[in-house]
Amino acid sequence: MFSTSSSASPSNATQSYDAVVIGAGVAGLHEVHLLREQGLNVHGFEAGSGVGGTWYWNRYPGCRFDSEAYIYQYFFSQDLYNAWSWSERFPAQPEIERWLNFVADRCDLRKEFEFNTRVESAQYNDATGRWTVKTDKGHVVDTQFLITCCGMLSAPLDKRFPGQETFKGQLYHTARWPKTPVNFAGRRVGVVGNGATGIQVIQTIAPDVGHMKVFVRTPQYIIPMVNPKYSATDVANYKRRFDELKANCPNTFTGFEYDFTNGAWGELTPAQREEVMERIWNEGSLRLWLASFAEMFSDEDASEGVSEFVRKKMRERLKDPVLCELLIPKDYGFGTHRVPLESGYLEVFHRPNVEIVSVKNNAIVAVTPEGIKLANGQVHELDIIILATGFDAGTGALTRIDIRGRSGRQLKDDWGRDIRTTLGMQVHGYPNLFTTGAPLAPSAALCNMTTCLQQQTDWIADCIKNVRKMGAKTIEPTVERQDEWVAHHDELANATLVVRTNSWYMGSNVEGKPRRLLSYIGGVGPYKQRCDEVTQGGYRGFDIQ
Repeated sequence: MFSTSSSASPSNATQSYDAVVIGAGVAGLHEVHLLREQGLNVHGFEAGSGVGGTWYWNRYPGCRFDSEAYIYQYFFSQDLYNAWSWSERFPAQPEIERWLNFVADRCDLRKEFEFNTRVESAQYNDATGRWTVKTDKGHVVDTQFLITCCGMLSAPLDKRFPGQETFKGQLYHTARWPKTPVNFAGRRVGVVGNGATGIQVIQTIAPDVGHMKVFVRTPQYIIPMVNPKYSATDVANYKRRFDELKANCPNTFTGFEYDFTNGAWGELTPAQREEVMERIWNEGSLRLWLASFAEMFSDEDASEGVSEFVRKKMRERLKDPVLCELLIPKDYGFGTHRVPLESGYLEVFHRPNVEIVSVKNNAIVAVTPEGIKLANGQVHELDIIILATGFDAGTGALTRIDIRGRSGRQLKDDWGRDIRTTLGMQVHGYPNLFTTGAPLAPSAALCNMTTCLQQQTDWIADCIKNVRKMGAKTIEPTVERQDEWVAHHDELANATLVVRTNSWYMGSNVEGKPRRLLSYIGGVGPYKQRCDEVTQGGYRGFDIQ
């Protein structure tokens, strides 16, 4: 469909660039575009065979947006925005991947990337103030600036259970799904994990499998997706809103078009609260989570009120008391986990070919040649195992690269002790290393990703331009500046109920990972304002040499 060749030719000789970008997803494409516009000699590396980032790797059945398509967009060009038309409100992965290929071709970005090439290490040179980057293809690259656009959810936890390599059937992690179709007809399929990804898989393949066992540990709150197809009139209407959306999205709480405008929870009567939640629920988007009542994140009464509203909706659909017990959360509040949109997910468990297996008190201990073994010794025999087991979020994409900063310090070791960044975009001890989708920024989780990633790539490009304009070679946050940001981040996080919940937001899904809320929870708009203040203040607290 699209060429994946690059104009750069592999060579063992060291190549020199002004900037190197890792990743050809939403952030990587935009960063290369911005830096190239500055006249920099910029080069990108991408492990996949094409562009798309998360939308290249995640091609499992049912994968689709849960941000509205018309806001999951680039806003740097109205011509680019208007040149692409979406088919529905929440499109599926193939359409999204086509869109990102369209962007790459329209902006002539593909030629700047080396595809099928994984960055293995990056070493900062104290003497030269530059980075040496090495890849699995033998490339050795020297660069002044290194920008990681590796994705916040791109390090899959695919080796979860002992014995996976012994399984006689087919085993897939959702983030490494094959490009060729998988045949489920007549097969015994086991799905491990029922988060946002697992839900999409489960509801999509249930009609096709012979028999499906869903291994559930933590039940999830859900919101039913309302996903109308778009007419030409619908498309014209959202395109007319370009200026409004461009101005509004970066200044809301989560980078969506909507915000908390329903009044304070404590100032409304129970009937008024119910009316607000009912209206938003019927809209079929993430608005109930991201723009109903902000108090749900910090006030236990509000959290319980919203949670019970959703539980009631789920009970009405499930009916069966056993299913309600296994699939409706009771021990954490709505919104403190990632909230997925779904389409008929709960009804799947009423099907005769679907069986739920609770592993909360009877954990999966191994994969055997025949299937999945539980702690009580029972083996569930299967033909296909699907691991919807998530990611080492925020940190994993970078700690799987051997990144070494000043005096040889290693990012994996530093973050293994304590996850610290400055604005989620730089780390003390790593001059000229810039990060997107990294911890302690909204883009680590709590954001419409295109909003936050564009804000970060804009800030990074502007920072590089200013450093070069000063005639300087390096920029790095001081330890005091970083401590200041971490303290601010933690103060906001610790005032919420989110930190009381075990989830990937807190790194709880990775054994030994330091516990800290990965995403900045102060709001996308306030975060942007703080980033802008750093620029306007001449990078106070940053060491520029």
